[in-house]
Amino acid sequence: MSLPRTLSAAASFGLAAVMMLSACGTGSGGGGDEQKVDFGYIADYNGTSLLAIAEDQKIWEKHGLKVNAKVFTNGPLQIQALGTGDLDVGYIGPGAFWLPASGQSKIIAINTLGNADRVIAQSGTASLAQLRGKTVGVPEGTSGDMILTLALKKAGLTKKDIKVVNMDASTIVSAFSSKKIEAAGFWYPAIATIKKRVPGLTELAKNSDFESQMAFPTAFVAGNKFVSGEKDKTAKTIAALREAMEYRTAHMDKSIELTAEMLNVPVEQVKADAANVKVLSVDELDKMTKDGTIDKWLTGMNGYFVDAGKLKSPVDPKTYYTGDLFTAGIK
Repeated sequence: MSLPRTLSAAASFGLAAVMMLSACGTGSGGGGDEQKVDFGYIADYNGTSLLAIAEDQKIWEKHGLKVNAKVFTNGPLQIQALGTGDLDVGYIGPGAFWLPASGQSKIIAINTLGNADRVIAQSGTASLAQLRGKTVGVPEGTSGDMILTLALKKAGLTKKDIKVVNMDASTIVSAFSSKKIEAAGFWYPAIATIKKRVPGLTELAKNSDFESQMAFPTAFVAGNKFVSGEKDKTAKTIAALREAMEYRTAHMDKSIELTAEMLNVPVEQVKADAANVKVLSVDELDKMTKDGTIDKWLTGMNGYFVDAGKLKSPVDPKTYYTGDLFTAGIK
């Protein structure tokens, strides 16, 4: 099986990956009995590794699925595509969790814990307080937006104290590199691309600065109609993701190689990206789903989203995290 890549949006893997990505729709070979699933992803280790594993290990095929994979720059775009029926399943980072919480999709599987988000600034800016009045780029509704909001609050500031410009990932790379913006709420590995052009940039905040407040999970989401109306396909998709997770836990180095191959980028680039990721095993996810840990994560994130104006009030995680379907994954 090959993975032709259809670039539906500029990849967030940094400018190099944007330029190198070429066609992507995965197809299981074999007869015509496979069930088709349109699957969105982001071109980084978090968003791509399970798809790369499932393709290489013929996991989709094993579960009777034919996956058409489409690359996106961020989670909100995928949630939008789920709503229009252009996608069945997608991948989101923590900054987009307010969208399933607001009823726009279902989280069918927690994926990893991320530590790739940063607030970065041009050389000479040594503190968040110095961002007052400055132009800051951020992809709205993403984990970059989340880390910026959290960092400003910690520094006693709000977005009203800076000049926020909503930008997509590839635009931030070029705008920061050309000094058209003075700071950004952004993420690795794209920041690594910027560092090559602006080696003196400063990092003013990171996920681990807030780990006592909340977790930063990534997840796979599915359209509401897909989950309710395509129950067999949903179960098979979850089962395939679980199997790919088991492989990833047991073969981290190989998962990095497969991700690099799928994205057509150097292995070392993906290895550096994966260093900002805490991979969660299926056993860990099952345990944390059953003991309420994941519900606590989501509840904590809901509090942030209410404060940030994304949600009107806290939402019961059980209304949008289908943990029962995940732990019942077909084996």
